[in-house]
Amino acid sequence: MWNYVIRRVFQSFLVLFGATLVAFLITRVTGDPVKLMLPEDATEQERQSMRVQMGLDRPVLIQYGDYLTKAVTGDLGKSVRQKISVTQLIAERVPATLELTFAALFIGIVISFPVGIFVALRRNSVWDLFGTSFSLLGQAAPTFWTGLMLILIFGVHFRLLPISGRGSPAHLVLPAITLGFFVTGRFTRMIRSGMLEVLGKEYIRTARAKGLSERTVVWGHALRNASIPVVTLIGLEFAALLGGAIIVETVFAWPGIGRLVVNAVLQRDFPVVQGVVLVSAVIFVIVNLVVDLFYSVLDPRISYS
Repeated sequence: MWNYVIRRVFQSFLVLFGATLVAFLITRVTGDPVKLMLPEDATEQERQSMRVQMGLDRPVLIQYGDYLTKAVTGDLGKSVRQKISVTQLIAERVPATLELTFAALFIGIVISFPVGIFVALRRNSVWDLFGTSFSLLGQAAPTFWTGLMLILIFGVHFRLLPISGRGSPAHLVLPAITLGFFVTGRFTRMIRSGMLEVLGKEYIRTARAKGLSERTVVWGHALRNASIPVVTLIGLEFAALLGGAIIVETVFAWPGIGRLVVNAVLQRDFPVVQGVVLVSAVIFVIVNLVVDLFYSVLDPRISYS
């Protein structure tokens, strides 16, 4: 067990090292960052001054070493446009993204588990067709379209809910439903397929033959084993949403990480883009590590040797 944990932590550090390299190079592959950030009519003196200010006049390896050293200590640089720390900007947006992420996942989990189990137990029935169609619709409908339809119906036509910004709990409803509808479709399909696979196993037939109630068989035996791939998907979705639900945050003007990076790209504020990419990569790596270690809780048969 501990050998596996140490190995996975080491692999995670290697991935994070690669993420810092990608985040560093992402602002340089499109050309000179200074020329992209300054207007076309900027003088050569202004460009050189910015290069010196941002440390871009030094060799690339030295720049990367300096960036890596600062990133380890939490210093992600300074926003070119807003003139404040990138770390501070991201920290200010994280609570909003966390709020939206947990609300969307809550909606997805609360709906998908009962629906997925219900349709799996009624395979090839009308209910199964309805549940499958519902999950496919959730995945097929673009989030921006779903968001705009919700705005049109509940915000413009009926005037029941606010359509932009963050403040009261009412502001959270529409963006959370938009994201929750998308993840619900993915979770429902995964739960249904997992349950169908597990329900055909020998130990399920044995449990029923012993006279155990259907509730105990389904919730106590089948669901626990069918949940392993679902846990992976939930972890990945959590990391993806926390990394920035860009489209939804833009549609609803939600002040999260996703909207921050969109504005940074439009304003050519590359230190902010660089910082968000790195933070998103760190989130993905940490969530994947936690999910891997959580497998043994769901299924003790999994070996970490």
